[in-house]
Order: sequence, then structure tokens, then C-alpha cells
Amino acid sequence: MNFLNAGIPVKLLEMKPEALERGVATMRKNYEAQVKKGKLKQDKYEQRMSLLSTTLSYDDIAQADLVIEAVFEDMGVKEAVFKLLDKTMKPGSILASNTSTLDLNKIAAFTSRPQDVVGMHFFSPANVMKLLEVVRGTQTGKDVLATVMALGKKIKKTAVVSGVCDGFIGNRMIEQYGRQAGFLLDEGCTPEQVDRAIEKFGFAMGPFRMSDLAGNDIGWAIRKRRAVEQPDMKYSKTADLLCEMGRFGQKTGAGWYDYQAGKRDAIPNAQVLEMIEANRKRLGITPRRISNEEIVQRLVFSLINEACHILEEGIANKPSDIDMVYIMGYGFPYWRGGPMNYANELGLFNVAEAMKRFALNPHDDAAFWQPAPLLQRLVADGKTFQ
Repeated sequence: MNFLNAGIPVKLLEMKPEALERGVATMRKNYEAQVKKGKLKQDKYEQRMSLLSTTLSYDDIAQADLVIEAVFEDMGVKEAVFKLLDKTMKPGSILASNTSTLDLNKIAAFTSRPQDVVGMHFFSPANVMKLLEVVRGTQTGKDVLATVMALGKKIKKTAVVSGVCDGFIGNRMIEQYGRQAGFLLDEGCTPEQVDRAIEKFGFAMGPFRMSDLAGNDIGWAIRKRRAVEQPDMKYSKTADLLCEMGRFGQKTGAGWYDYQAGKRDAIPNAQVLEMIEANRKRLGITPRRISNEEIVQRLVFSLINEACHILEEGIANKPSDIDMVYIMGYGFPYWRGGPMNYANELGLFNVAEAMKRFALNPHDDAAFWQPAPLLQRLVADGKTFQ
């Protein structure tokens, strides 16, 4: 839809006819809703759909200038697709992956043309969200990067360049935010309390409503991978227990909250609260009253600290890139200017001191809360994020 809206012809490739039918029907439904609301003229809708063709064969897409892979987030599946693309696509085609966490350099290595491989991470729903994370692999060609950045403008996205790491800029930071949300449940909060506090701060959606919208099984898959790759990473068990209950979010009508068909209202669920309470007892934690201020600080400061590591590693070019990612892709309140700008306004000394306090909490992750070296240097020099 992004490309059709910009007048660019699209060929949609799927493995099964019913998957193609479902995809095209969803696009029609989206466009028809816009026509009904008077946001799109009928002739424009027809013109856009006329630019769309569908196929079940890789041979039919061989001449495309750009191909975007958006298959399941599994390295084995990506490998199969990129080997086929490498064999099929004409020389000079840009091979883009919509991966949200996987190693783009590994994906590029499945091909004989790593210079043509780039990440184009769209945010869900892709036709609405303004952010496009453009992931530059170690061998991504400058011409490829420049082309994709220019194309981002053409399809009216805010494109931000990221280096390669697990989760890139946005999802690498949101993982820490999600971990804090889990610890807050262990220590005495309910999902509703955490969501309400951060929404009052200005986020479009709290972490638990957001997880229900994205699908709780996605985070579950990432944590299973983490357990193998980083066994020392500490998590609250509640999110895994929720998935074991089969509560995957809005798509199943049950996640951290209950959902009624056709409605997005999040209704608290007694069984979920019992599960959180039972997990607390298992851990031997006596619940305490946690203020909204503590909830907001732990969630937002976790983003800031991880962002400092991302800057230091050269994954993001500058603090404002991180702010754009969070405003455009993650519902951070735009009037606060993004997490880095917000840290400047609070004073970096105050942010670092709060982190040191959080490190003393026995139920949290003390190692994570050591202020990042970049933050420590800026505080020592009396500077801010530029």
C-alpha cells in the first residue's frame, strides 16, 4: 500500500493462492474504508489497485528493481528466501529484508551480492506508521543506502539509518522497557496501573496494551532465543506464563487483557492478576505500592540508558535519530521531543542518579542500571546529548 500510494507498481508474491487472496482483500478493505470516510476518491482507489499484480512464482519478480522480504522472523526461513532471491533477481536489484531483530549481515551472507542487501524495517501497521528503520549492513553499498533513503521520502516515511545489532535501534531499546514493565508486575503493579501511568505521561499505549496489539507470542519467541544466546539475561516470568495460558493478545481476544470482537477496549482479567500474584509468591516477593513517578522513570530511563550504548557502539549516528525512531515508531509523546531530548530537559545528572538508585533494587537488574559510559562522561563534563 505504501508503494501503490506513491504510484509505484507492485508485484505481490505469496506461496499459496488463498494467502494472496487474503492479502489483496485486506488491502481492498483498507482502501474502501478510506473511500467511505471521504479520505480517498474512488478513481484514486482504482488507479492504485491497477498498479498491483500478484504471483506465486519467483520468476515473475526477477526484473524488479527492489524486492522486500517480509516472511516469518526465523533465520532458516530468511535463508531459504534470500538464496532464492539471489538466484532469481536481475543484477543490481536491491534485496531488502523487513526483519525487526535478526542479523542483517548473516542474511546478506546467504547471497553472492551482500552489497545489494539492506534492511527496510517497516512498523506495524506498515501503511500507517511513519517510521522506516533502514538497516545498513557492513557490506551494504552506498548507492543502495542512498536509493532506499530517497525511496523512504517518496513513500512519505521518516527513514532513520541503523547499524546491525539485535533489534536495531527501536526494538533493542523496547526490550529493556519491556523487561522493566515485567519487574514492576513482580514487585506489586498490575498491567493496568503500568499502562495508565505511562499513558498519562503521554505514550500512545502502555507496554502491556502494546504487547497485546503486536502479539505476545512474538516476544515469547525472542525470549526463547535469548535463553540460548544470553542465558544471564534476567526477565520476569509473567510474560511466558501468559503465553502458556494461550493468551497471545488481541488476535486471540485474550492477552494481558480481554478483548471483545470488533472492539479495542482492554478489559482487565482476573486470571491474569491471579497468575501475577502466584508468580510473586513463588519468588517470595511482598508486593509494595509503586508510584506513577517510579513506573515512568524506570520505563523511560531504561530506554535512555540502552540508547547510550547504541550511540557508543555507532549503531545510531546521533541522539536525534533515536528521538525520531521513538516519536515516529513507538508512540513516545512528541511534545517531549523523544527520550534523549527528555533526558536533556531533566538533566543528565538527575537521570544517572536515579539509575544508581534503581540498581539497589534487589528485584531489578543491577548490572543494567549502571549508567552507560557515554552518560557518565556527559555528566562528568556537564554536557547534554547534542
